[in-house]
Amino acid sequence: MNGCTIPKATLGRLPGYLQYLRGLAETKRKNISATAIAKGLALGDVQVRKDLAAVSGAGKPKIGYETDQLILDIERHLGHDNLTNAVLVGAGKLGRALLDYDGFESFGVKIVAGFDCNHQIMQTGVQKRNILPIGSLTEYCKDNGVRLGIITVGQGSAQEVCDRMVASGITAIWNFAPCALRVPEGILLKQENLALSLAHLNNQINK
Repeated sequence: MNGCTIPKATLGRLPGYLQYLRGLAETKRKNISATAIAKGLALGDVQVRKDLAAVSGAGKPKIGYETDQLILDIERHLGHDNLTNAVLVGAGKLGRALLDYDGFESFGVKIVAGFDCNHQIMQTGVQKRNILPIGSLTEYCKDNGVRLGIITVGQGSAQEVCDRMVASGITAIWNFAPCALRVPEGILLKQENLALSLAHLNNQINK
């Protein structure tokens, strides 16, 4: 994916900018300033200027950015024009929800298949993505150039799945299992702790 030199915090805000700008494009608004974007998203003006400068340079004085061009610049840095194939292992309720979600492609990632060891799940399937036997993961990844893996299995089998993904040529893993995974040097790992995120929100509303 593009944008590897962009600060991680900036990269994390790009999808929000993109969604906001796409809404503006529908209203045929040709230009937008960093100040207006900051106000619309309740962000700091300086922060937004730095973020946009990292992906599209500085806006023009009194004009700002061309909305359509800024959208293209952000999409490019998110990998919109160069989709990264991803696979998901663990087609339970959470896995199915992710498999059914079409929004990932807007941000550079395409989930091409799901994998599971439960034959009943494979027979039921999901309408939008195939669910294949876990034993075919390595062959599938190599045949389809898959570089990103999503883990939605239970804690007990997460490390085994992680190891299998690495052996299959996957170089980036998004883990939803509630455990710390061990990966070789050079493998990107993103831990998604849903319980912790929910606890954080609960803590905030009860302060």
